[in-house]
Amino acid sequence: HLHWTVSELTQYVRDLIDSDHYMQDVNVVGELSNVSRPKSGHIYFSLKDSKSVIQCVVWRSIATRSVYLPENGDKVILRGNVSLYQAGGRCQLYVNSIQTIGAGDALLQTEVLKEKLALEGLFDSDKKIQLPEFPLRILIVTSPDAAAYYDMLNVIERRWPIANTQLISTVVQGVEAPQEIVKALDVAKGIGADVILLGRGGGSPDDLIAFNAENVVRAVAEMTIPIVAGIGHETDLTLVDLAADVRAPTPSAAAELATPDYRVVYQQLNIQMERAKDAINSTVKNYSLKVDEMEAMLNAFSPVTIINHARHRLVHTYDLFVVRIRELIVEKRSSANRFVYTLIGLKPTETLNRGYSIVVDSNSDKIIIDGNEVEKGQLLDIVMSKGKIIVEVVDVFLEEEPYDR
Repeated sequence: HLHWTVSELTQYVRDLIDSDHYMQDVNVVGELSNVSRPKSGHIYFSLKDSKSVIQCVVWRSIATRSVYLPENGDKVILRGNVSLYQAGGRCQLYVNSIQTIGAGDALLQTEVLKEKLALEGLFDSDKKIQLPEFPLRILIVTSPDAAAYYDMLNVIERRWPIANTQLISTVVQGVEAPQEIVKALDVAKGIGADVILLGRGGGSPDDLIAFNAENVVRAVAEMTIPIVAGIGHETDLTLVDLAADVRAPTPSAAAELATPDYRVVYQQLNIQMERAKDAINSTVKNYSLKVDEMEAMLNAFSPVTIINHARHRLVHTYDLFVVRIRELIVEKRSSANRFVYTLIGLKPTETLNRGYSIVVDSNSDKIIIDGNEVEKGQLLDIVMSKGKIIVEVVDVFLEEEPYDR
């Protein structure tokens, strides 16, 4: 061929690899990284050593039968065949079986460093610096090209817009990243701030390896300005997360942890102002009552007040006396009226008016009250309310009991 197309070239290389019987059944030792398990059920990862890396695939049909599931940092022996993935133009190992032989070198080195720094006290909770409640100057240590930088800025502007933010640029990935991050933290020391946000977005363990570097971890632990670390995703945990004063699951969460919500602050201030106003009003009212009490006490001991009180008591007593005299007069008048009515009721004429009569001897005008005082033929006057009747006694009947009508 004078000219190859890309497809022709990749197909030719793939045919060369596929025709090599050595590539059809290989055993490869290495360390796993960038493990991914999409919904398709296939497993994708990288197998690396200190010098090289190759992409690997475990098809779903094999993955569902596998007892072991790959994890980042594991050291394994993979068995499978090598071929060229034409769509991506890369050489891949198609895995048939996985045998784990322990943790990989990078993971072991990180664990050894973690134990060493922990023994030195770099992760101790009592060395953590408390975050300021209302930070006015915030430094952001990250890459200016990273989405994490804009995520943190947006959160700060939404929650706490009065803060003054400043970016300290650094690379966050690659061989130069550890030294660059340390330099950025040194710059932050000279500038001074209320809080520092150290962050980057998610990635593979290899992408985050700079945040497991010893010089970076020590630089973070030695900072006198509180640091909030927001590195990767929630499942990513680096040594810098352990050394920082506060660990956030993401860069956006780091910005949230470092700043209050101004709306909540405003609401709390209003509540506190109302409480302060109520307290002041209550204090003024109490002092006013005390002043009134003292004034009342002073007035109580004043001669004028004493004389006025005596005058009021005298007037009150006089009024009570007059009222009582009037009541007695009314009572006596009422009693006299009842007595008069009683006397009137006892007059003979009143008795006659009720239908009674008086028997009188016609000759002697003596009132007869007993039947033994009369005899046959005697003339008697029967006096009534109106007029009298002269009668002659025909007979006398003496009753043992008086006649009661």
